[in-house]
Amino acid sequence: MRKAVPRGRRLPPWARYAIVCLALAVAYAAVPVREGPDAAVLLRWTLTIAMLAAIAIAIRWQALRQLREPDAPVGGLVVGIVAGLLVFALTDFVIAAHRPGEFSGLETRVDALYFAMTTLVTVGYGDITAQGQTARAVLTVQMAFNVVALAGSASLLARRFADRAARPRRTARRSD
Repeated sequence: MRKAVPRGRRLPPWARYAIVCLALAVAYAAVPVREGPDAAVLLRWTLTIAMLAAIAIAIRWQALRQLREPDAPVGGLVVGIVAGLLVFALTDFVIAAHRPGEFSGLETRVDALYFAMTTLVTVGYGDITAQGQTARAVLTVQMAFNVVALAGSASLLARRFADRAARPRRTARRSD
């Protein structure tokens, strides 16, 4: 049986979400990316697809929760966005490591994270590009995922933060 933790001793929600994001970043940096038997490659792709599906479901659930409950914490949505970004960065890095020539300019995990972020925010500096068919196919899926799940969630987050920031001012105006 679990012992209840007194409210004063629990970490605040923002700290728990920050720890989860940090853990995701550590996992991104630590996941081994080396050659293996064909079964291992198939397993990796299956796990990647399963993770993306789970992240998409979690983001959808969190986004719907934000729409239903205006005061719901937004941390879960932030964690979902970070997780989606890191899964695509890792996927891009694995492709670059195992299929030379698929990407131009993508050589490290930092390059992959930078590329995934520039793709997410649609900046596209052009210093890293998809050259091969596999990279382009994965990038097409990444862009669709970004538009539907991540950008939609980011937009929802921005609106939530703006609403919450404006709320105290509205209350103050009503009391005048």
